[in-house]
Order: sequence, then C-alpha cells, then structure tokens
Amino acid sequence: MERIGFFGTLRRALVAAATGLAVAALSLFVFQLGAIWAAAAGIVVTALVSLVSLRRDAQTSAVLAVERDQTAMLFSPLARDLFENLPDPLMLLDASDRVLFVNDAMRSIVGANVERKHVSSFVRTPSLLTALSRTARTGEPGSIEFSFHVPVERTYLAYTRRIGADPGVTALLLHDLTSQIRSEQMRVDFVANASHELRTPLAAVTGFIETLKGHARDDTKAREKFLDIMAVEAGRMRRLIDDLLSLSRIELNEHVPPSGEVSLGSVARDAVTALQPLARADNISVEISAAPDLPPVAGERDELIQLFQNLVHNAIKYGRPGGHVWINLALAQATGGRGADCVIAASVRDDGEGIPSEAIPRLTERFYRVDVKRSREKGGTGLGLAIVKHIANRHQGRLQIESRAGEGSTFTVFLPVSRAPFLASAPTIAAK
Repeated sequence: MERIGFFGTLRRALVAAATGLAVAALSLFVFQLGAIWAAAAGIVVTALVSLVSLRRDAQTSAVLAVERDQTAMLFSPLARDLFENLPDPLMLLDASDRVLFVNDAMRSIVGANVERKHVSSFVRTPSLLTALSRTARTGEPGSIEFSFHVPVERTYLAYTRRIGADPGVTALLLHDLTSQIRSEQMRVDFVANASHELRTPLAAVTGFIETLKGHARDDTKAREKFLDIMAVEAGRMRRLIDDLLSLSRIELNEHVPPSGEVSLGSVARDAVTALQPLARADNISVEISAAPDLPPVAGERDELIQLFQNLVHNAIKYGRPGGHVWINLALAQATGGRGADCVIAASVRDDGEGIPSEAIPRLTERFYRVDVKRSREKGGTGLGLAIVKHIANRHQGRLQIESRAGEGSTFTVFLPVSRAPFLASAPTIAAK
C-alpha cells in the first residue's frame, strides 16, 4: 500500500505541475501577459489542481475506511472463519452491488481479488445479475438456476437473500447441481445408446440360438460355427457395455479436477506393456521417446493409462501390418490452451493409411466410425476417442488430431504440468 500511495502522490504532483506549466505557457505566449503574471497564473493553477486532488484522495480514503469498517462490523473472527470454510460458494454485496466478502469456494469460481469490485465486472450471467438487483431493491428472496459453459460446463442453483435493515447486505449462495444433472443425463444417454448399439449383436445371438434349437440342432459343424460367432458377438456386447460404463463414469466426474500427480513416462510404459501381445500379433513395433526429467502432470493414473491404451490400441488396429507406432513425450509451451503455458505434449503416431480430412472433426463423437465394417471386425465400439476426449477435458488438456492419406495419423494430447518449470528453450506448440 505504501508503494502505491507514493507513486500515486508522485503522479498527481506531476499532473499538477504539468498543468501549471501549460497555463503559464499559454499566458506568456498566447495571451501576451508578462513573465511575472504568467508565472503567477501557473503557480495558482498548480495549487488549485493539487488541492482538488488532495480532497478527492481524502474522500476516497474515507469511503474505503467506511467499507472496511462495514465489513469488519459484519463478521466476528468466528463468523468470518465459518463463512470462509463453507463448502458452498458465498458472496456478500453492499447496497451499491460491490463485493464485501467472498469465501474460498466462491473464489474458485469468480477468481481472487474481487473485494470492493462491482459484481457486474466479473459476473457475466444476466439472469443472475437481475436476481441480485431485484433482491437488493425489493428485499424479496430469490433463486435461479444458471450454467457456466467454459472450461467445463457446470450448473448452479443460486439463492439470493437480503440481510439486515435498509440498505442491508445482499447474500448470494450457490449450490452445485452439476453432478446431479450429469447423473440424470448419463442414465438417459446410457439407456438410449445401449438399446441402439446392443440391438444388432443381441439379434444375431438370438437368431443363432433359435437356429441351434431348430434344424441345426444335430449339425455339429454348424453348431461349432454358430457358437464361435455367438462368442464374438457376446464379447462385442461386453466391450460395448464396459466402454459405456467407463465413459459415463468419466463424464460424471469431468468437472472435478484431478488431485494427484502422475509421471506420463511411467503411464505410457505401463499402457504399452499391456498392449504388447496385440502388437506382436500384427508384427508391429511400438517405440517410446520421452524427454529427460519430464515434470509430473496433475492427474488420475488409471484414467491416463486408459487414455494411452485407447490411443495406442487404435494405432495398432489401424496402422500398417508389420509397421510402427511411435509415442513421444515432450515439454512445450502451448498457445491456444486453457491458460496453462507449460504442458507435456504426448503424441501417438502410426504409419497406417490415414484418415479422410472430412472425418477428423467427428472422430470424438460417440459411436462415430470412419469405416463401420472394419471397426467392428477389429472389435471397436466407436467410443474409444470419446473417452480420450473426456479424460483430456477432465485433466484441463486438449486433443489434437492430424492425418494425411497414406502417411498415417498423429493423435496428440496436451496436458498441463503440475509444477511449471522455466521454459526459455522449450518449443511453442499451438493446438489447431
């Protein structure tokens, strides 16, 4: 505060002096006054400007002192500590809609250093501002549901109340409805997706059962063939249900930031080890290249292993038989992200036939397949990249896909590190 006061005083003194000099110059050269009268005019104007600035500073200091006293009178130390540690976000506003207090939960939503700012300077939801204004004006309590859509969609129920006599204090309390709404939506989506995607394999299994119970009852050769097909279709249904449950679980917690720290190098090696039998079956070599001393990322280990397994499994399935899959982990400065300057760029590249450019924007949609027949033959459910996208979203990362016909495809996930090192020499990688 002392430094700010010193520079503010210096700035006001310079403004007053400059104004005085300007008036003296005008008096001397424009109005043709003598040097003594011009100097006198400059001195008088300088004094007047300084006096006005001092009075304005005094008024501002008085207002701030009143606001501090008002805030101090609102809370005892015990009440402040109680409000600060409430799990639900809380904000208190004065009669002019300026912030008197926000607790820690509210700071995670609106940011730090909002005290004494007008609520409209950081709240951009018209319906919420209208509810606050109505309660402050009429004293009537209100409630409204609203959503934030970035970086991850979250829904809140806001309660507004006026506390104390006129003008009083307006209180805003938020209750997070995100998990409840996501749970309801997950149930609806699961029923719709499962009923649609399971219909085909279930019809096939039912048809084979009826055939085996009928004219193929004693046909040993047909029975073995049908049982093999039924086993494949049952496996497909199992994978589909597993992926649907996994996707639903990830989407349900997508708004909750991960709390642990994970080494991506270790995660990548574990994912590749689990998929080595599949790679050997197609004579595909998988190589991992990681920069030394990579910092950890903030994340959940199991989810990140699932992310790498899905990307590497896709590269093995759709790469060239007898080809290669390359995994590269590198530290980078990213642009176009969600505010994190320091990220780890984790890329998985294959040497397959590539993906048509018009299909790339739709690859992360549920059940979207570039080649439906080939995907089903290779055991794909159409949910792998949707799972990757939602895991990346939960980890405040992003997925980038690049591909050219005949040159293979590269899937890169950018994940912010948990402790950002100095990156003077790191390359800048922009998400497209």
